[in-house]
Amino acid sequence: MTSVRMTRYARGGGCACKIPPGELESLVAGLPDSSGDAELLVGLDHGDDAAVVRLDGDRAIVATADFFTPVVDDPYDWGRIAACNALSDVYAMGGTPLVGVNLLAWPRDLLSMELAREVLRGGLDMAREAGCHLAGGHSVDDAEPKYGVAVTGIVDPERIIALHRGAPGVPLSLTKPLGVGVLNTRHKATGEVFDQAVAVMTTLNRDAARAAVANGVVCGTDVTGFGLLGHAYKLARASGVTAVIDVAAVPFLDGAREAAEADHVSGGSRRNLEWVRPHVDFGAWDEIDRLLLADAQTSGGLLLAGEIPGARVIGELVPRTEHALLLR
Repeated sequence: MTSVRMTRYARGGGCACKIPPGELESLVAGLPDSSGDAELLVGLDHGDDAAVVRLDGDRAIVATADFFTPVVDDPYDWGRIAACNALSDVYAMGGTPLVGVNLLAWPRDLLSMELAREVLRGGLDMAREAGCHLAGGHSVDDAEPKYGVAVTGIVDPERIIALHRGAPGVPLSLTKPLGVGVLNTRHKATGEVFDQAVAVMTTLNRDAARAAVANGVVCGTDVTGFGLLGHAYKLARASGVTAVIDVAAVPFLDGAREAAEADHVSGGSRRNLEWVRPHVDFGAWDEIDRLLLADAQTSGGLLLAGEIPGARVIGELVPRTEHALLLR
């Protein structure tokens, strides 16, 4: 199974194959405003991780979908990573996933169905670890392999974690190290396997989300395709604050800087940096540091306005200044 280079069948990989953030925002800008719908608690307004619809006084539905091309060559690991990434959107809103359905696109003339079964098995095992039902879904014959999950969960309407609820004077915490993107890009180019990256991408954000809700955190997001800088910018913009990031405090995976210095940087990461560049005071940090902070993560950690046990404090929110992001 693992002798097939799954990543060779995809132009991009993981969350690095997302539509660039600037183009995506232009795309949805012309859609109708959802702010007048009292039951839709979280919609398109700020680009949050999932939609939230009120059921009754103390229950709301969280709904999301996420899928992407192979980020690693092992089909079972790819399935686990894709499912973990989709589940993360529910956790990032402070919710609990209940049920998911598979989304599978498969080049059936190029890749065997045995490989597809391994992908689905990986997704199922990850959903079981999360305590989330996974059954059924939809499949199509496609030129590129793609896999993901549409997930439905539940959240307390009074304890939703959202982008716009940040306030000055609150610390910023990060629950997983960065560097997955550059290591995955190196993996695609060389075939080297980076177990540390796979371990991060298959670690659920469940415990971090539970701790965040228990500690009263109401503002946050997960760090995925737009990189730390992109997601921090969206949070700061939505909350009307400036996010100050202590770059020396940001954790990175072993080998990430070496991969970036060897130019294993995806096009998605470079587009992330160009998108946020006008909104960031970079200080003295050089281009490699900037690229690593903009690195497109797949199944990354939570970026929280608050503190929880085990998470690294990487900065703080302050009153809005000239720039939405300040690196120090």
